[in-house]
Amino acid sequence: MTIVGNFIGGKTSLSASSETIPVYDPATGKVIRELTQSTSDEVAHAIEVAHNAFDSWSRTSPLRRARILFNFKTLMEQHRDELAELIVSEHGKVWSDALGELTRGLEVVEFACGIPHLIKGENSADVGTGVDSYSLMQPLGVVAGITPFNFPAMVPLWMFPIALACGNTFVLKPPALDPSASVRMAELLTEAGLPDGVFNVIHSSNENAEQLYKDPRVQAVSFVGSSGVAEHIYTTASAHGKRVQAFGAAKNHAIVMPDADLDATVNAIMGGAFGSAGERCMALPVVVAVGDDTADKLIAALTPLVKALRVGPGIHKGKDENEMGPVVSAAHQKKVLGYIDKGEAEGAKLVVDGRGIQVEGNPEGYYVGGTLFDNVTTDMVIWREEIFGPVLSIVRAPDYKTALDLVNSHEFGNGSAIFTSNGHTGRDFVREVQAGMVGVNVPVPVPMAFHSFGGWKRSVFGALNVHGPDGVRFYTRMKTATVRWPSGQKTVSEFSMPTLG
Repeated sequence: MTIVGNFIGGKTSLSASSETIPVYDPATGKVIRELTQSTSDEVAHAIEVAHNAFDSWSRTSPLRRARILFNFKTLMEQHRDELAELIVSEHGKVWSDALGELTRGLEVVEFACGIPHLIKGENSADVGTGVDSYSLMQPLGVVAGITPFNFPAMVPLWMFPIALACGNTFVLKPPALDPSASVRMAELLTEAGLPDGVFNVIHSSNENAEQLYKDPRVQAVSFVGSSGVAEHIYTTASAHGKRVQAFGAAKNHAIVMPDADLDATVNAIMGGAFGSAGERCMALPVVVAVGDDTADKLIAALTPLVKALRVGPGIHKGKDENEMGPVVSAAHQKKVLGYIDKGEAEGAKLVVDGRGIQVEGNPEGYYVGGTLFDNVTTDMVIWREEIFGPVLSIVRAPDYKTALDLVNSHEFGNGSAIFTSNGHTGRDFVREVQAGMVGVNVPVPVPMAFHSFGGWKRSVFGALNVHGPDGVRFYTRMKTATVRWPSGQKTVSEFSMPTLG
């Protein structure tokens, strides 16, 4: 059986420990690969290799760095189907969703190819007699990324293209559940001309991976995952003097106003709630309906669609493609089913029950059917906690103000949306909602690569968001030089505050 190895110093390698863990196909529940597990010393070695590569890479022309990334983009497009197959086989999402993930990731590569323009700094001539001042945006050094299972290609692509374009070297720890896409991208980077050691992939236990945010040679760390782990990494890495962007849980809400276009809204909610089996940090698991009439109409329209969802393996393509694949693991399947149990026990009305779904030919797959709750209230676990599965909750509110207050009362503030035909209401929502990413008649308001992605409240730890302008700021540090040219020098010593003439 194939063993997925590390990628360090431009080549793949297995851990000397010989320890491996299984990688499953969620559609079948069968082991399809093994994953090497690195020792603490091997994690340190990956950091050392990246550290040694930094000086040369940081001195490489930004244009040359950009050309390598452009080559990488071309190779990614040529190998798109291969990468999509790896994603589908290890994560379980449907084929079109895997292709969409790669497209959104490649948009960040395209943005990174234009970074020379964004790191050119600023210049002020003649700030004093014979004195010029200018700023430089310089790379940090070794930076690390720890990425989640739900987007095994896209989330790493949020990070490393910008980091590399800015002149940093990178150590990536991908998710153990679906690691292969990251290793394949590392191979394509080398084929694109990236020098050995600039980008490295290491697989290890969480305990051994702590070096990525404690080692003094690592200057910054990016993380996407649960809020508990995000907070731990943020506090620990910050205490070790590192720059941190750590993205945590989400519980995204949509308000549906009585004047919303019902058909368009229902279609948007279906995609937002059940795309990728709900395993998205920008999924739409909660809808707050304004008025009982609005809620009743939504339930009536959503119920047959949720019941009719085509659930099965993600590898089918074209017109016969399933709409929803399995969740990523047996443990996660159990967790999601447990939330459905809790919602029912706490008194929510279970309109469509996704428990017990059977997918022909795949009895051991990790499937959860589309699930719809009505009359969910704020004291319920399914309101408070991120489920990360195909479970949609309808909450009822008497008016817009109450609905907005409900959304803003939640501890997470990643994304939020409103469906309305009233421009005043939409504009007010954008201003007043306490979330980092906002949609108006858009269910999943993920920013484009040239904007920055990030939430509010306990959905994020750190001051800078990922990709876009914030991504460039995160992976660079400013240096300002003030220069008096020889012809402007004075011949006597100065002991007072310099005023530069």
